[in-house]
Amino acid sequence: MSESAGSLTVEQAWEAVQRAAQQGQLSSTAAENIRRWLTQDQYAPYRPELLDHIAQGRWDVLDEVFWTVIPFGTGGRRGRMYPIGTNAINDRTIGESAQGLANYLRQQFGSQAELSCAIGYDTRHRSEHFARLCAEVLSAAGFRIYFLQGYHSTPSLSVAVRHMQATSGIMVTASHNPPTDNAVKVYWSTGGQLVPPHDQGVIEQVMRVEQIDRVPFDQAVQRGQIVFCQEEVDRAYLQGVLSQSTGGPRELKILYSPMHGVGVTSVVPALKEAGFEQLEIYGPQATPDGDFPNVPGHVANPENPETFDCLIEHAQATGAELVISSDPDADRLGAAAPVVPGGPWRVFTGNQLGVLLTHFLLEHRRQQGTLSPEHYVVKTLVTTEMIRRVADRFGVRTVGNLLVGFKWIAQAMDRHGPELFVFGTEESHGYLAGHYARDKDAAVAALLLCELAARCRQQGITLHQYLDRLYLEFGCHRERLLTFKMPGAKGMEQMQALMDHLRHNPPEQLAGLPVARLRDYGRQVQRLRSGETEPLSGPQGNLVFLDLEPAGNAVAVRPSGTEPKVKCYLFTREDCSGPEQLSEVKASLEKRLDQMAADLETIVARFRN
Repeated sequence: MSESAGSLTVEQAWEAVQRAAQQGQLSSTAAENIRRWLTQDQYAPYRPELLDHIAQGRWDVLDEVFWTVIPFGTGGRRGRMYPIGTNAINDRTIGESAQGLANYLRQQFGSQAELSCAIGYDTRHRSEHFARLCAEVLSAAGFRIYFLQGYHSTPSLSVAVRHMQATSGIMVTASHNPPTDNAVKVYWSTGGQLVPPHDQGVIEQVMRVEQIDRVPFDQAVQRGQIVFCQEEVDRAYLQGVLSQSTGGPRELKILYSPMHGVGVTSVVPALKEAGFEQLEIYGPQATPDGDFPNVPGHVANPENPETFDCLIEHAQATGAELVISSDPDADRLGAAAPVVPGGPWRVFTGNQLGVLLTHFLLEHRRQQGTLSPEHYVVKTLVTTEMIRRVADRFGVRTVGNLLVGFKWIAQAMDRHGPELFVFGTEESHGYLAGHYARDKDAAVAALLLCELAARCRQQGITLHQYLDRLYLEFGCHRERLLTFKMPGAKGMEQMQALMDHLRHNPPEQLAGLPVARLRDYGRQVQRLRSGETEPLSGPQGNLVFLDLEPAGNAVAVRPSGTEPKVKCYLFTREDCSGPEQLSEVKASLEKRLDQMAADLETIVARFRN
């Protein structure tokens, strides 16, 4: 070990790393991962930069990017971009991901199988670079590559996998994460993201990767291994979205923001082709830009109500009747509308949009005579139970015992029959109608929401008033999401300690409501207030539910699968006997949510100090 950067040799660097670990400046796992990058041949290209970081004593940065190996979470491998590190998105970790996928597929299908992969990318920094890198690695492994040249939405990639009959797919995007981040989402031949056992199988191969082989991109194009298919896929994708149209009036003035992402390639064509001519694209956020410069906090997430402030202000000034926005890869949709015609505006939650679209589609299907008891809707466990109540009223099934992540909704579609699937929804603003794709799609959600809004306009009501009618019929439901950031190795320990505490020492009450039952999906057991335990049917995952009394009130807690944070989902419900009571019931439920949030913050605070 005689290599050096400047005056620092590898031996000296390793000694410095060991001292830093002994002094608590580096975690033991970070030190071990750094040792591998210092000594093993496959990391030689990154060694000069690593030696430079060590020479400068940049231990905080090194601990952050080396403390673990970036995992496959609910949406693939996602994290901060940094040129070195096992816990960062860089050429090495992306290359390992592509090589690991290739190795796994070869293992599954045999060395002589004809394998292929569809690849797309969004507007984030280095997305095209990482997409081309994946194409080079998979080309070297003998794959045929169907490449979507230019910015595309994530659901377009899902369609590409299905339309081109590819063995797999890769989408380079970090969805709604900050500009510092990027990721790869990996897809199976179904067009859905990886689920067990394939996700674990791929990551096991990724962990074993030593050598990453590549064929230069242009050379693979000349050899016919990389095929540009964007025009063909774009047509198929648009046709799939438009096939879900319910028709109806088109008189509606819409303001749309792509949040500097790819929505102008999917949402805009869908709405225009469907006949919504009064569509304005919000200028300050129209240009593709991975920095998301004109979005508050530079986090382009339609889940955040504050991202709508400037849009609502512009809509009020121009007379728009509906505001919609999509995240950078255009798979999530957010919306805002006036509470009453000409009145103040309010942003919808993901649960509220899911309820609106579920009811709208089921009502349309019933009117068309195309609804049967065999049809079904799909939701995740942390999505409002109002979806189930609506489905029950229409006499259709609800598949709702699913972990967080749209990949589980896609899997449910194939298990229960895509031809009977009506709608899939998750609280984090993900929606899909039809079976042209196996991932959430902002374009189809935008189309359906605009169709519903146009119908409401024709009736002289707003979307919020339509929702109020549903509250009167199915009970008033209010939900809230709390997130607590816990970054790094210490944060992982804090999250684990919090989840263990909730499992073994749950609170007796929240917001003054007794905890009637604990559902532990990690251990697949439920414990009643009496202390009795019973098996818990359903998926296995790191998720804990606290069911409160009366029924319809609950709290769910889980670590995020894509970001270093804990997410707490709050649910409340109360029946309302008439329109004159609705405002009072809403206020009561909001107060209850405030009390739940305060109690949870107190519990979480014990584990963040």
